[in-house]
Amino acid sequence: MTESQLTTGICPSQIASGDQIQPIQRKTYPQDWPAYNAAQTSEKDNLLTLLADLCANVSQPEYTGGRPRYPLADMVYVGALKVYSGFSARRFDSDVRTAHEAGFIDVPPSFNTVNRYIANPDLTSILVDLIERSAAPLATVETQFAVDASGFSTSRFDRWFDHKWGKEKSQRLWLKAHILTGTRTNIVASVGITASNVHDTVMFPQLLDSAAKRFKLSEISADKGYLSDKNLRYVNKLEAYPYIPFKKNTTGQGSGLWRKMYAYFALHEDEFNEHYYRRSNVETTFSMVKGKFGDAVRAKSDEGQVNEILLKFLCHNICVLVQEMHELGITPELGPRVGIAVSVN
Repeated sequence: MTESQLTTGICPSQIASGDQIQPIQRKTYPQDWPAYNAAQTSEKDNLLTLLADLCANVSQPEYTGGRPRYPLADMVYVGALKVYSGFSARRFDSDVRTAHEAGFIDVPPSFNTVNRYIANPDLTSILVDLIERSAAPLATVETQFAVDASGFSTSRFDRWFDHKWGKEKSQRLWLKAHILTGTRTNIVASVGITASNVHDTVMFPQLLDSAAKRFKLSEISADKGYLSDKNLRYVNKLEAYPYIPFKKNTTGQGSGLWRKMYAYFALHEDEFNEHYYRRSNVETTFSMVKGKFGDAVRAKSDEGQVNEILLKFLCHNICVLVQEMHELGITPELGPRVGIAVSVN
């Protein structure tokens, strides 16, 4: 096959048959290169400022005696900055000093303190809230969403003895991140972290409810793993339209909504797929997060692993905001509102 045949999508058998073949027209998407270049070259500068504004929402728990605590907002800030940098805690120490000198944090913590705070279970609810807050500036832009889950590997292994083969086997343990993402900007509107054996559809209602607090949901795209009458009705309850394809063995028998969606899928498949194929954007979101911040976590504890994954999505959302500042001309408002107070020892 020649180079020209590869680019046009024509195979030798088609040429030999003498058929009139139309070259495949590959769909391309334009890129606003000036906006992209401006966003990329200023990303870290903007991230430092936006992250500080976002962390101002975190309230400091009341001091009740004992060893003085570090400002909780500062610890969230340095935790996110550590994940963004990709450095180990010790190598990241110079960035902590730089952030302190620039006035973004009040007290520069030691590298051990950064790791200890990231591993605190009380930080999980704060990070989930900050991720949802970081997505809020795009509420007027995003109305169509896609949902899916993907794994992040850990440093732990599960070992067992296989009696059939008479030897010990091992498998790396991993956690599953469930997200609902906007299909236009790839902003993560809601997120949940679970064990690897939790089915995707279990987290579906929670993701929708969290996103519906700040976004108007008009369409939800999901793969066949989310197909159920319960999920269709849940999306419909939020006044959104579910685009979940039916399986081959599915019949049109069921509730009124089930029959309606099945008829639409069967009779207008091309139109249905135009909406459903927006689901590919959630794959893009996972690719963006893993490509930039890694598909594995360094933390050893269960709580630290969950929080580290959440920090990846928090950094991703802020990077998306920086991009949209240049492409859409938005000015994100992430200043203080009602914070969450927790006790961190």
